[in-house]
Amino acid sequence: MQFGMLRVLNDDTIAGGTGFRTHPHANMEIITIPLEGGLKHKDSMGNEGVIRFGAVQVMSAGTGVEHSEMNASQKDEAKTLQLWVFPDKEEVTPRYAQKSFDIENQINTFVNIVSPKDSNDGNALWVYQKTFFYLGIFDSNTTTTYEVNIPQNGVYLFLIEGEIEINNQILKARDAMGITDFDQFEIKTMTKSKILLVEVPMNNS
Repeated sequence: MQFGMLRVLNDDTIAGGTGFRTHPHANMEIITIPLEGGLKHKDSMGNEGVIRFGAVQVMSAGTGVEHSEMNASQKDEAKTLQLWVFPDKEEVTPRYAQKSFDIENQINTFVNIVSPKDSNDGNALWVYQKTFFYLGIFDSNTTTTYEVNIPQNGVYLFLIEGEIEINNQILKARDAMGITDFDQFEIKTMTKSKILLVEVPMNNS
């Protein structure tokens, strides 16, 4: 809970036929990333549908929105990540967007799935915050370098699957690391790995 402007990362396993029934949010950027199975979304803005791995959804809760996230299957588990980010602009009109990304056919690279509204190239979803989300699948024994987009931002790295090394520290599946005060850092994979990177301001100034 709380790394800079990242409020929380929920790593959820949802039993078949269950989920999160209708509940409210306000003044929060909510990013949902399915990992396994399907997630059925419904909200007070009239949006409804099922998303699976590769698809990402964002909601700017703004002045207030209600939504539910239910397992689309009655019998199989669903696994999903949901992250909340403090916005840099409050009381906005609530909004919803989703997009599919071809993560599995872009091996050994970080795919930008979320970026700030004012510096978005149209390929990623956008939110009201100077945050960048990247999702990547990397083969074993590869090295990749991450360079910060905005000086003084930090990075929260969440290892979804696999085993990696950063600065002589080993991370295994579901481990996370907060990284600050850097221009760039290297990630070395020990096994095939699935990685989420969240670059966020460390304060809202």
